[in-house]
Amino acid sequence: MIDFPIIDAHVHLWNPDRLRMSWLDGLDLLNQPYEYSHFSQHSSSLPVEGFVYVETGVDPAYSFLEAQWVAGVARQESRLKGIVAAAPLEHGRRLKYYLEALTALGPQIKGVRRLLQDEADPAFCLQPGFVEGVRLLSEFGLSFDLCIRHYQLPSVIELVKSCPQTSFILDHIAKPDIRNHLNDPWQQQIGELAALPNVVCKISGLVTEADPQNWTEADLWPYINRVLEVFGEERVLFGSDWPVALLATNYARWVETLDKLTARLSAEARCKLWAENARRVYRL
Repeated sequence: MIDFPIIDAHVHLWNPDRLRMSWLDGLDLLNQPYEYSHFSQHSSSLPVEGFVYVETGVDPAYSFLEAQWVAGVARQESRLKGIVAAAPLEHGRRLKYYLEALTALGPQIKGVRRLLQDEADPAFCLQPGFVEGVRLLSEFGLSFDLCIRHYQLPSVIELVKSCPQTSFILDHIAKPDIRNHLNDPWQQQIGELAALPNVVCKISGLVTEADPQNWTEADLWPYINRVLEVFGEERVLFGSDWPVALLATNYARWVETLDKLTARLSAEARCKLWAENARRVYRL
């Protein structure tokens, strides 16, 4: 069992009554407030020292309001150590003015995310304006969280290659098809991505890509093992994906599962996975 401080690299907070989130429509379990107090309650049995807030897919008109709101939460709650805010990267150089306003919200703004997982065109991230926007992030000292599905990996590999000065953080190990036990070509492509030095990987979001009601440790192990193999102990981060993960698990069960599946790691490597890599990568 974990007996050292944890930094959770992937937490969402939201209140659908404050910010419109169309994707929650029909998801009764999630379409309700999950704010800091709820996170504290759900994680209370574990030594969570801090966490990184990741944007929640609010409707675009609310993106900056979301960042303003969570920056305010961070000023009140010291455990909220970093923020990954939404940003319209496809706007290219015009994004500069957005990033100026975003970083002015406070030092907790560490990176941005522009959801790619639902884009119909797998090469959406390779359009010139998008690449230009991603390159601009390095000028502001911001990283880019990649939220994609496994079949988008080839385009993302090209994006990362074309932006060597930008730091990338892969969310949810690229959402492989765990439910159907599909390993290829994800297995080979995740190795190609890991060969690039400016990208790290969050071990998060796996249970919701498996069968949410019937997943087992055996279902997850090949994917976790592969990520550990190709990224190494310096470039993997623990993330809960709370509260989305509630569709498949409670907070404690996911932590216990990952702890068991990584028990073979050295004590030093476990500290890196559970806290130190997140502290370094997000500059907490």
